[in-house]
Amino acid sequence: MVAVVQHYTLSMDKYEKVNLRIDEIVAEIQRLGRWSSGSLSPEKLENMGPFGMNTMPLEQWIQFVLVPRVQEIVEKKGEFPQSSISAYAVKYFDGDLDGQRLLQLIVEFDQIVNE
Repeated sequence: MVAVVQHYTLSMDKYEKVNLRIDEIVAEIQRLGRWSSGSLSPEKLENMGPFGMNTMPLEQWIQFVLVPRVQEIVEKKGEFPQSSISAYAVKYFDGDLDGQRLLQLIVEFDQIVNE
């Protein structure tokens, strides 16, 4: 099964791979019960710092900042900026055993974007 999945992802272009990984990240945040059902207050977007660290949990930053931005880049077939989310996520999820699958998906996202 793993070989089939690996072969499938090898035949995908970068946009498809990124889209798939973002979908998996969203699903994992939802599975963990960390997906926000409401909207984000505008104040949280002001002076939020890298990855939202000053005003929100990483999961909210992914939901309200990263996902829409990635969707826009994929839709327009734009250029992805270098990503270093995983460096922050390693610290953020330190000691969070439930968050380890999400961390792995974020690391894989960075690898795809930065290839």
